[in-house]
Amino acid sequence: MMMKDMMSRTSMPGMDTMDMSLMQACLDACSACEQACTVCATQMMDCSPACMTCADMCNTMMRTMLRMQGTTPAAMMAMLDACIAMCQVCMDECMEHADMSEVCKMCAQSCQACVDACMAMRNSMMAA
Repeated sequence: MMMKDMMSRTSMPGMDTMDMSLMQACLDACSACEQACTVCATQMMDCSPACMTCADMCNTMMRTMLRMQGTTPAAMMAMLDACIAMCQVCMDECMEHADMSEVCKMCAQSCQACVDACMAMRNSMMAA
């Protein structure tokens, strides 16, 4: 409810049609993915660069969703697309090590959850 109240005061056109529960789920998934990628990057495996970039992208996506002022629906969609793409790259890299590393497996799962949450939010925005 607090998210809905906060977002109702923003200046983004079309915000009143956004599904705040999907936005909250996306924020949560981005946060979990950022944390998983940061931990995974410390293993210094081949996936580390992708994990670091994915963590940065998830953090930027969260900050964009929380700020909203000055953001247009088109810009938000582009950010969601970028986050989805980077999570997919990281997930693919980590899956190559998933049988050798539980951390990589956890990171890949977190990336998939983030992709799913960002896609749900993107699909909701497109339907509005």
